Amino acid sequence: MRCKICDTITVHLFRRSVLHKYDADYFQCPHCKFIQTEEPYWLNEAYENSINIEDTGMAKRNIIFSKRTSLLLYFLFDRKVRYLDYGGGYGLFVRLMRDHGFDFYWTDPYTENIFARGFEHLEESKNNYTVVTTFECLEHFANPLKELETILSYSDTVIFSTEIFKNKAPLPDKWKYYYFSHGQHIAFYSLESLEYIAKKYNKKLYTNGKSFHMFTSKNINNYYFNFLLNAYLFGATTLIKMKLESKTNSDSTLLQNQRALI
Repeated sequence: MRCKICDTITVHLFRRSVLHKYDADYFQCPHCKFIQTEEPYWLNEAYENSINIEDTGMAKRNIIFSKRTSLLLYFLFDRKVRYLDYGGGYGLFVRLMRDHGFDFYWTDPYTENIFARGFEHLEESKNNYTVVTTFECLEHFANPLKELETILSYSDTVIFSTEIFKNKAPLPDKWKYYYFSHGQHIAFYSLESLEYIAKKYNKKLYTNGKSFHMFTSKNINNYYFNFLLNAYLFGATTLIKMKLESKTNSDSTLLQNQRALI
């Protein structure tokens, strides 16, 4: 197989049972270290439910990501613009960000919007976002570059999460992120593969070296980026609550008025 990131011929890593029934081969690129499965013929079965039952950390993850993203947007970007969450799942992150005072919108073709109803992305707004977020999505992409090009068509800056590794491929029995049991994770990124992607699209990569990253054209000190990511641990989001007006009540009024016009 050729690497889906840099097109180098890959080498076979291992074979493991996916969904407890399919023997799947995993390959690694010797150049950018990206890991991919063989062509994932099992995805229709894996996505019988778009959010897999094993994802018990979804609520906690969205709360933490909303705090981290709020700090990045507040201190690094214009606070009074529009933002988009790509692959937004049930819409919990969008609702939390609107509650924090940021004008966020939702899009996800595979999952029902439960928490952010009324704030769906409209195609005519495609180029009207300052930042796009996409959390726990890259590892699901069967065609990563195609998906990333779509995301970058919405904004110059992408804030995203996916667990990464450095150089050596994690052993299959030592890295939970492979998630053989649900079969939805089919693309695994090294630090080198993210750096390759950033260079390909003329972006700068900022990362905590673990799971939280950003592609952007902006010049930012990476130490400052990481400081902001962890500042929520010391109550820094309280400042945002003091400075920005939550959209919780105004959104409710807006949706009530919209319903009255129907």
